[in-house]
Amino acid sequence: MSNDLQPTGDKEVQAPVRGFAEPEVIRVQQGSFGVQDAGDTTGFGGLVETFTLPGESARPYGGWFDSVVDILEELLAVDGVPVGEAIEKVVAEHDQLIIFVTREHLRRIARHLRDDQDLRFEMCLGVSAVNYPGDVGRELHGLYTFRSFTHNRSLSLEVAVPDADPHIPSIVDIYPGNDWPEREAWDLMGIVFDGHPALTRIEMPHDWVGHPQRKDYPLGGIPVQYRGATVPPADTRRSYN
Repeated sequence: MSNDLQPTGDKEVQAPVRGFAEPEVIRVQQGSFGVQDAGDTTGFGGLVETFTLPGESARPYGGWFDSVVDILEELLAVDGVPVGEAIEKVVAEHDQLIIFVTREHLRRIARHLRDDQDLRFEMCLGVSAVNYPGDVGRELHGLYTFRSFTHNRSLSLEVAVPDADPHIPSIVDIYPGNDWPEREAWDLMGIVFDGHPALTRIEMPHDWVGHPQRKDYPLGGIPVQYRGATVPPADTRRSYN
């Protein structure tokens, strides 16, 4: 049997061929705390640990997950969009469904989630931004969670973009509740939501330089004195990140 085929009863069907069948390596950490210099005092300097995001899940996903993915793929086909251009991978783990989509088709898929009678995801609970510096070319991720009150279901869409081109289209006109979450993701992580009606800082001062929740952002701090000892600011100590 070919690796691209999956058995279903007495017949075989073609499994989706996507670009992320294998787990994505997002970080390789050396030592107990990821020490980068020669100052490791933990005794675990030889420890190497690899952190990954899961690859494509195998069908059947279980429960209602399969029918939702089938509906989305059918709607994309009706739109004339090859499924592989819109959906990078489908991950079904820990009773959660996460569909990784390309930014070019995020808005299309969001509309289908909202409008299709068999989907009816009426609410988007916002977008959470994540920074994986080791996920080269996909350093910034936007995670959207959608809720269907009609069918009592939740799923997530995830979009990955490079740090060098941190643009994701806004979906505020589709899900107005995303207005402030998109502003916060821009402010703290630096993802630019194209088409947002007023993409401004809401946490940091307007003249602030940088985005303080990125993993490579300096921690900062002030010296602290305690019973005669001086504790230096976090960003001037030995690196444990």
